Amino acid sequence: MLNLSDTIVAIATPPGAGAIGIIRLSGTSAITIANSIFAGKDLSSQPTHTLHFGKIKTEGRVIDEVVAGIYKCPKSYTGEDIVEISCHGSDFVLQQVIGLCLGHGARMAKPGEFTLRAFLNGKLDLTQAEAVADLIASQSHTAHKAAIHNLRGGFSHDLKEMREQLIKFSALIELELDFSQEDVEFADRTQFYELIDRLTTATRQLLNSFRLGNVIKNGVSVAIIGSPNAGKSTLLNALLNEDRAIVSEIAGTTRDTIEETLNINGILFRLIDTAGIREHSHDTIELQGMERSVDAMNKADVVVYLFDASDESQKTKLLSQKEAFTITGAKYLLAGNKTDVTGISQAKDLFDDISTDILFISAKTREHIHDLKNALYSLVAEGVVDHEGTIITNARHYGALEEVLASLNLIKAGLDNNIPGDLISLDIRRCLYYLGEITGEVTTEDKLDYIFSKFCIGK
Repeated sequence: MLNLSDTIVAIATPPGAGAIGIIRLSGTSAITIANSIFAGKDLSSQPTHTLHFGKIKTEGRVIDEVVAGIYKCPKSYTGEDIVEISCHGSDFVLQQVIGLCLGHGARMAKPGEFTLRAFLNGKLDLTQAEAVADLIASQSHTAHKAAIHNLRGGFSHDLKEMREQLIKFSALIELELDFSQEDVEFADRTQFYELIDRLTTATRQLLNSFRLGNVIKNGVSVAIIGSPNAGKSTLLNALLNEDRAIVSEIAGTTRDTIEETLNINGILFRLIDTAGIREHSHDTIELQGMERSVDAMNKADVVVYLFDASDESQKTKLLSQKEAFTITGAKYLLAGNKTDVTGISQAKDLFDDISTDILFISAKTREHIHDLKNALYSLVAEGVVDHEGTIITNARHYGALEEVLASLNLIKAGLDNNIPGDLISLDIRRCLYYLGEITGEVTTEDKLDYIFSKFCIGK
């Protein structure tokens, strides 16, 4: 993947029929290859960042009428010459044009190879390159916002400041080693100690943001559980504002889990409607459905326990379930349904001795569904949308930051115990190594292969 001498080509738009399909070429021969199949202006003599109408021809036969965009190095996404050919979105047409490019010396790009070249040519650092993939995959406002922040270099700026401050003190400490016989100190230990405290605090804040990052990037799985006929499927339909799940008065109608997504204030929630859980059943299919319900509950980020608020006999199950949630430390909401049968005031009187945090709703009439949505959002993501700083969404970054924090702790312990400067210098180098690993200043070909193999082809 590190061969930059050839010219690569790929379709840069999603598969399937569309109005426009874009073919991207990048490399030293990109303009030459495009020019050899383009009938119109001489692309090699055109200025950078210009568009040109023409036709793609082969053996006198017109393949398509297109617009070719020229982006000359170094002012391009990859830092190389780029040509983007906008064709009509027929897969047949696109494949014909790709075939012509291959026939004139291009090769098919590997997943993420355009962005890899941008990284290797110094157009992006590794955090920005990974933000490109996050931006493409973003499905909510907050995911988009976090990706844009990193793509613009927000995270890179934070790490650069940390590295620069550490490098400054590292140089001073290593200078002391050159004058070890004179017993002099060039690095002010008080200032160094304050720096390590600041960097430790900043690193911990970044690590703590990873929980929010997971919420932003992957969404929140929410299992809706409860007894048969509690109204779980009706609640799913009410939350989605559409009839997604089959609803009937027959207990046990839902036999398998149903999953749908819901966007609440910019956060994606993956709602899982589960089969009703009851103590005794001889129905093999229902038993399998209940097993899947328990499994979904155990894996979910949040559990909504729904019960019939008009049925006083539910109090024992509700109390038992609440105790189970407390023991496991699970995030949960208790929702009393069917307030259309019994009033909210009566339902509160029945269940207030169990918990004062119960949300009373009517899934059937969709009363107070908005309150349930707000409660879900507040439980997992309050303040995320307004977060202006860096939020860690990448497990690779998290792992490296853990190593950075461990190194900072070793440096601090060394200062506390007055260990020699050469040993402190080793810990500083270790810290700098892991900071550099995040941005790609320290990397290996294998690691690059792994990171960019997860990108889509054409990007």
